[in-house]
Amino acid sequence: MSDKFFFKGRRTPKPAYGESGYNTKRATKPGTELSPLLLSVQTEARKAEVATLVAEHKLFADITVDADKAENIIELTGLLNKPKSVSFEAKPNRNDVCTCGSGKKYKKCCGA
Repeated sequence: MSDKFFFKGRRTPKPAYGESGYNTKRATKPGTELSPLLLSVQTEARKAEVATLVAEHKLFADITVDADKAENIIELTGLLNKPKSVSFEAKPNRNDVCTCGSGKKYKKCCGA
């Protein structure tokens, strides 16, 4: 039902477009076609090594060869060495059968 006839007081305004679920300020992901990695190496041989590494991980990069500048592949190493999330096994509940195989409840065996 519409609150047009039954509600007395102020109507709540609709939220603005920017606040309604669309993330309009999201940055592009590095290593994609829209935002390739900008890497620089010193030799052609090193360029071939880095290019195979980039292709292996299905990334996109612009690799430049410049013997005067120091090698700069920080963006690539940062993407490849992301920390992994750690997951732990859940501790058994008190009334579950003990994992040691004794047949007793966990609270009477190993949980005490």
